[in-house]
Order: sequence, then C-alpha cells, then structure tokens
Amino acid sequence: MAKKLGLIVNPFAGMGGRVGLKGSDGKETIRRAIELGAKPEAPGRAVEALKALGDLLGQIELVTYPHEMGEAEARQAGLSPTVLGSIAQGETTPEDTERAARELLAYGVDLLLFVGGDGTARNVCSAIGQNLPALGVPAGVKIHSAVYATTPRSAGDLARLVLEERVGRMQDAEVMDIDEEAFRQGRVSATLYGYLRVPADQTHVQNMKSGRAPGDEAAVGAIAEHIVEDMEENPDRLYVLGPGTTTKAIKDRLAIPGTLLGVDVVRDQKLLAADVGEQRLLELLSGHPATVVVTIIGGQGYIFGRGNQQLSPRVLAAVGLENIVVVATRDKLIGLRGAPLLVDTGDPETDRRLGGYRRVVTGYHDTFVYRVEA
Repeated sequence: MAKKLGLIVNPFAGMGGRVGLKGSDGKETIRRAIELGAKPEAPGRAVEALKALGDLLGQIELVTYPHEMGEAEARQAGLSPTVLGSIAQGETTPEDTERAARELLAYGVDLLLFVGGDGTARNVCSAIGQNLPALGVPAGVKIHSAVYATTPRSAGDLARLVLEERVGRMQDAEVMDIDEEAFRQGRVSATLYGYLRVPADQTHVQNMKSGRAPGDEAAVGAIAEHIVEDMEENPDRLYVLGPGTTTKAIKDRLAIPGTLLGVDVVRDQKLLAADVGEQRLLELLSGHPATVVVTIIGGQGYIFGRGNQQLSPRVLAAVGLENIVVVATRDKLIGLRGAPLLVDTGDPETDRRLGGYRRVVTGYHDTFVYRVEA
C-alpha cells in the first residue's frame, strides 16, 4: 500500500519578517505586512520541500487542504493531490490549520508535513498532539520550536527517509511560541504549549532556541568594545546591527537607543535608523560601504533566516558577503556541541555562498574560526 503524506501550508507564515514586523500572527499584522510590500514566503518553501522528495512523489499519496493551504503548492510541484475539506480562499485562519490537521489524522496519513512558524506548530499540536508523526517546514519569522527541519530542503529529505522507513525512531519535541506583541516591544516571553512526535534526526531537525548563559556579560562587553573600536576607525561606514542581546550590547556601549529585536543602522557611532525593514535597508545601503553584524541564535546556531529576515539575500548582496561579521561568546559556540552555524535565507545560492568557514568575534581582538553550513 502506498504511503500517505499529509501537507498543510500556512500561506501567511513569515510575511512579517522582511518588513520588520517580527511575526505574522493575526489579521491586522498580515494587513500591515501587505501594505508594507510583503510577499508570501511559505508557498515557495512548501514547493521546495516537496521537490526534495524527488521520484518518491510518484509513489506516495499526497493528501492536503484546498487552494493556498497545500493544493496549489502540490500542483506547482507537479502533483495531483487528494484534497480534503474546504476554506474561504485568501482568508486562511488558525482554525483552518487545526481542522486540517484533525482531518489528515483521521485520513490516516503516515507523516504530516506542515509549513509555517511557531504559531502554526502550536495549532497543529493542539489538533493532533502526539498521535501522528509530524515535521515542520520552516517558513515563520522566529521559530523557537524544536519541531522544524533546518531548511525546507532538509524537511523534504527527512520526509523521504521517514516514508522509506529509514528513520529508526520518533521523539517528542517541544512546541514553543511567544507573545508577538511583547516581542515587538523588545520583550521575549516564550511558553511551552506541548509536544509533537518528530523524526529523531539531529542532522535535519533544528534544536529549541536557548537563552544566553549566565556570566556572559564580560564576554559580551568585550565583543562590543571590539566592534566599537572598528566603528571608530571607519566613521563613514554604515554598521547594520542585527537582533539579539550580543548586538544590543554594542548599542548600549554607544549609548544609543537601538532595539533589542530589530535591525538598526549606525554611522559614526550614532544611530542612523532603528528597527528597519528590507526596503529601508536597501535605500540606506545604496552607494555606501557597510558591515553587517549578526549574532548566533543560542542552541540552534542560525546566523541568518531566524528572526532577522530583514537581512535578506538582496541586502546581503548590497553589503557584500565579505562584509559580514559574526559575534558570539565562546560559551554560545561551545553550547552548539560541534554542530555547524546555519543559514536559511530563502535563496539557495546565497546560502551556498555563505557556507564554509567564518571568523566569529568572541571577545576583544579575539576570534574563533567556525564552520557555516547551508
């Protein structure tokens, strides 16, 4: 009997990232994202994951929901899916996601592939709990949960292994979500909402995000001193500072009102623009030499593609990949336990070019060479 793969797509997931909204939950946020020029990210990521299944697609039954919740993406990937349920096209809701997950569980799919962010994972968890193997295709802004593959391609590769019964076991993985409104105000309030059964594969599945280790303040201060010294030597250069407590220490050292969770631009040690999106960044970068400073997401290892989608492939091309500085404490690197740094920009060519070995600033005039994997 042919294996059955379930597919749910949250078409609005991740739309707030490029425009600096730090999430996509709620109709008002989606409306604002569209007004700011945001484009859907999730459909393309769903297609990328499906295509990674290769010739196995012709041997399985793909079961999904109508229109932009999976049917359209399946057809774009060259498939003729089994379509369940009904939705109001263009008005997908969390309730649609939960209903789709319940119906796919009842239909008897062998694996549920869902495309979205932490909110989507929370909806799926609410509907199916640990009653069905599941795997997330990352398409959201933040993605703290440990139920997502590292990239869409990894999701497709791992789904193939599961359907071919080449994955030995499943494990319970945390579904986390944060208060987006508090997040936009610079406060991180994460809550554990439950667990999903996901393939036990540390190569393809990301870890849960972890916080900064206690006692890192001195190391973070030394990193800030290093970057500020570079700013002093290059007063005409733009410094694009990504989100995070490590980069926030640079802003604190300069005594400027930068954001904790947004992307800020500094020139001559003064704040030029705060909490900017992709388009504004491109305007500021036009004709100006610049450096992007990013830190590592603790426990996961991402430097691009999680919470800093404003630093898009277009922005990185404008800056030049040679002008990227990664900063992190040695404790944060040690916490990765040898796993590589990760990139998931949405553009495979940019990801490939970011791969290799990079210097990570770990203190004042102190660097560490670490591997980056696309």
